[in-house]
Amino acid sequence: MADLEIIIKPTLAVLAAIAGALLLTVVLRATANRVFRKVPDFSRRSAQAKYPVFGVLVFIGIRMALAYSLPDQPWFAAVDFVLMLGFIAALVWLALATLSIAERLTLRHFRANIRDNKRMRRLTTQITLGRRIVSALLITIAVAGLLLTIPEVRALGTGLLASAGLISIVAGLAVQSSLSNVFAGVQLAFTDAIRIDDVVVVEGLWGTIEEITMTYVVVRVWDERMLILPSTYFTTTPFENWTRNSTEIKGTVEMDLDWHTPVADLRAYLDSVLAATPLWDGRTGKLEVTDAVNSLVRIRIVVSAKDSDALWDLRCLVRESMMAYVQTAHEGSLPRQRWEMISDSSTVV
Repeated sequence: MADLEIIIKPTLAVLAAIAGALLLTVVLRATANRVFRKVPDFSRRSAQAKYPVFGVLVFIGIRMALAYSLPDQPWFAAVDFVLMLGFIAALVWLALATLSIAERLTLRHFRANIRDNKRMRRLTTQITLGRRIVSALLITIAVAGLLLTIPEVRALGTGLLASAGLISIVAGLAVQSSLSNVFAGVQLAFTDAIRIDDVVVVEGLWGTIEEITMTYVVVRVWDERMLILPSTYFTTTPFENWTRNSTEIKGTVEMDLDWHTPVADLRAYLDSVLAATPLWDGRTGKLEVTDAVNSLVRIRIVVSAKDSDALWDLRCLVRESMMAYVQTAHEGSLPRQRWEMISDSSTVV
């Protein structure tokens, strides 16, 4: 009968702890939704926190239940140690989920109130990287806490502290590259050198900044490839940032034509093409002769657009339209090569 009581009593206590944790989780979630009901989309975005909250409450409840029901059992110390590990892990899980929720709600708030795209992209970069830094610190502290709960590890720590000088030198040499990338990532985020969604040219490839982490930067290339570069690349290598100050950008279209080209007609036709397309932002649209040597003249067209995507499409449209116009309306302007035939009238007698 006593053996049966040893099994039934802690089992009932554990089940009661789980039921209580589940009920308390529901109550806490309902209370949080009511308190933050004025925060847009809070209920949906905070849903990911319910599982870590339940985990924290379960481990607390089971520890309390077992400590109350069977504290003198020989296996209690081992079970209590496992429950402590689970509690620390669940607590860190809850902290990470809270950080993620705070990040999403903060970014949503700024997106609704900030119209400046440049400022919004800078805040997105800084908040995202800040959340990752804090998450890394929390995980590091949690792992250290888990290890320190083991008596053998605590005893080993005394010996490690005695040789901390040598270890720090070796560790510093071993992780020098990794640490430099971490510091470079923080520098990129908080010096505003690049931001999420910036348009850049790196390694001769055009793309947008997809992600900035503490050690690397992901660039989405125009053909959907992902170019992953270490953070130190952007602090040690020159690169082009097309949206550093503004997304507005200019571009050129060049054509080599014959000397008979009616520049005034081409200029008037360019104005009509630009006026008819929404790709043009109205800032710059001009046609100039930039070179006139040998048998050709070089026409350069400068146009502007609201961003690099629109500029690419606009340049292609202008190039195709001007080609079609020259081919149909001014065939004499097509590039051509000329040779002059000189007859030799001298005869040998």
